[in-house]
Amino acid sequence: MARTRRRVDGILPLDKPTGMSSNAALQAARRMFNAEKAGHAGTLDPLASGLLPVLFGQAARFSGWLLDSDKCYLASVQLGVTTETADAEGKVLETRPVEVAIAQIDDALARFRGEIEQVPPMYSALKRAGRPLYELARKGLTVERAARRIRIERLDRIAFSGARLEIRVACSKGTYVRTLAEDIGRVLGCGAHLAGLRRIAAGRFGIEQAVTLDHLARLDDDARAGWLRPVDALLAGLPEMELDPAESRRFAQGQGLVRAVAEGQDYRVYARERVFLGVGAGQPGGRLQPRRLVSVQED
Repeated sequence: MARTRRRVDGILPLDKPTGMSSNAALQAARRMFNAEKAGHAGTLDPLASGLLPVLFGQAARFSGWLLDSDKCYLASVQLGVTTETADAEGKVLETRPVEVAIAQIDDALARFRGEIEQVPPMYSALKRAGRPLYELARKGLTVERAARRIRIERLDRIAFSGARLEIRVACSKGTYVRTLAEDIGRVLGCGAHLAGLRRIAAGRFGIEQAVTLDHLARLDDDARAGWLRPVDALLAGLPEMELDPAESRRFAQGQGLVRAVAEGQDYRVYARERVFLGVGAGQPGGRLQPRRLVSVQED
């Protein structure tokens, strides 16, 4: 007989294995914690491994702040081979000799640092007229995609041997690393595809904080719960504000407060004794307006 699901609130920094979808990893973690509600912040393709923040219960209410945060990856780029999907899962389209020097690679990488325009790939979950682009791509269709402004904060060569280039990429949300790999190959004149990908950071979470499913499976319930981070850990980059009891009641009821706040700035808001209430937004005229609240009970 199945156990009754229980309320679990918190963030599990999970190290997703290669070959498993993000949803399959999420469901495996959910079963281990016997959690009522769970989601994740930022899909990793089955080809990719690494940091997948699993959000239980109340944590899912604040997923937007993590989804909007910068990410960091280790990527393996196979030069000389282009594929239909720009990664190792796609049909090979062309093979070319690789005759590039380290200096050429470094020059190519330098072209992609900073703010750049990137055209999303056809094999992506972006939608056109309600249909994911990958559905159209599988039928051999190609539609025009508008370039999007992204930011490559860091792009470093880690190693280069033969036709395999290892890079570290720190980037803004919405960056497609396989498109970046393909574009690097195009600049080098030999073509390329993404052969492997590992996410090592998302926002303030790093892979060194993550746990594997195999390790979790060997733990008892108490030890497993020790891997959960509190809900407000998602928001560690925001300034915090503590309210007195009367203010806390008003804020929790969705009422704005007069406070010394910066317009456009989000704040982590607490009642006394570090009770997390939610996120407030600085409004014109020095007003703190509730933006996202912790609920007493799940909806």
